[in-house]
Amino acid sequence: MRSLFHSHHPILPSIPNQPSRRLPLSDAPRHLFPGRGWRLAAASEAMASRELDKDQNPNIPKENKLWGGRFEDSVTDAVERFSESVSFDKELYKHDIMGSRAHATMLAHQGLMTDSDRDGILHGLDEIERRIEAGEFVWRTDREDVHMNIEAALTDMIGEPAKKLHTARSRNDQVVTDLRLWCREAIDKILAHIRQLQVALVGLALKNEGLIVPGYTHLQRAQPVLLRHLLLTYVEQLERDAGRLVGCKDRMNFCPLGACALAGTGLPINRFMTSDALGFTAPMRNSIDAVSDRDFVLEFLSANSITAIHLSRLGEEWVLWASEEFGFLTPSDSVSTGSSIMPQKKNPDPMELVRGKSARVVGDLVTLLVLCKGLPQAYNRDLQEDKEPLFDSVRTILGMLEVTTEFACNITFNHAKIERALPAGHLDATTLADYLVKKGMPFRTSHEIVGRSVALCIARNCQLSDLTLVQLRSINPIFDEDVYEYLGAENSVKKFSSYGSTGSECVAEQLNFWISKLHINQAQE
Repeated sequence: MRSLFHSHHPILPSIPNQPSRRLPLSDAPRHLFPGRGWRLAAASEAMASRELDKDQNPNIPKENKLWGGRFEDSVTDAVERFSESVSFDKELYKHDIMGSRAHATMLAHQGLMTDSDRDGILHGLDEIERRIEAGEFVWRTDREDVHMNIEAALTDMIGEPAKKLHTARSRNDQVVTDLRLWCREAIDKILAHIRQLQVALVGLALKNEGLIVPGYTHLQRAQPVLLRHLLLTYVEQLERDAGRLVGCKDRMNFCPLGACALAGTGLPINRFMTSDALGFTAPMRNSIDAVSDRDFVLEFLSANSITAIHLSRLGEEWVLWASEEFGFLTPSDSVSTGSSIMPQKKNPDPMELVRGKSARVVGDLVTLLVLCKGLPQAYNRDLQEDKEPLFDSVRTILGMLEVTTEFACNITFNHAKIERALPAGHLDATTLADYLVKKGMPFRTSHEIVGRSVALCIARNCQLSDLTLVQLRSINPIFDEDVYEYLGAENSVKKFSSYGSTGSECVAEQLNFWISKLHINQAQE
């Protein structure tokens, strides 16, 4: 059986120390990028590895900390339990291993370890990753975090060479490198889910051509709008959400690795090499900023929070529309739930939970804001607490996007009920005011005349289109036979023509834009 040391790893090409600082990604060992396809660590798979708790296994001796050289006494069990983070930061295992591969390769290239030591480390990291993903790796709380667990396991596996891996590296720059890699991957996954929801909403719009619904302001009926127009509102909001995430990813894509504890190092490392190998734009310029910055997490959670608010608003609208009072849409049984006591109930629970879970995402952001608000430079242990809200925000927003897409694919708009409901509320009043403006009347005057016309309708319990020309002229003689071309929801919608408005041609332009941008095949919708 071959030793872990014997498998050959390609040696990076020689590059000058300065000024040529860039390493082509194609020249990096494949071990740095297995498949080059980063993925969000799946808790149900990778986190299935066994955990070892000292309290539950009293026969396991407590080992010396890797940082314990200057200490005479070990920490108490209470401190150890309180301080450990491996119970949640093991989510970063893949990214921690990725960073260690790049770091070891750079150290060897710079002459800070031998090629043989590098190969042993790379093979050992491969085996550790395999064990984690197979559920065979034992996570130890006495080893504190994901970094120390992997490093200690590597030392157990290959011995002395593993002790060279932490050369010119601190957990301070190590963890924030892991976080940036994890966030970068998480953003890509969220962007894919946003795109799926946009496609589902455009699909709904395509299926409901010509359907007019009441538009609301202050939750009071305002003007008639095409359902397509309303659905595209959320597509637009989601596009801005995606843009925020893309911008956030661009700003976070700078490499802290090599900043060490805070001041950098006097050893001849090449930070540009590791930055390139990990797919970053460049190393971070300031080593103190590199280890202490969590702006990228704050910005990420802020973007998630805005997305959550948009989804919550959509959820609120669809919950209202599914009610008996509105009855504008019906969710299928596959996205509805019932009541434990009331047999007739059919509840749009997924969208209620989308509305409710937005509070979690906003809460995660607030947690990070409060966590960071009083921290002096540079790294502080408080920052250990940045991960759980980050992980929760991402898991929650992914779930919200997924279930909203499912819901959108499983609802029916009730055309007949919507059409019966349209006449109420004098939705064509503003269009009537525009009619008078076209006749040369100042808008404020037209506003007053239409208001009096609505008052007459209320008194007679009728709609504007029901008023006779004689009745309209009793309010003002400017009215003529052509006024009826402006009355009624359908006629009203036809009169909208401004860019971005709810007019049929305008909405068709908007819809065609999104069909093209999202590469939607209409034959499949």
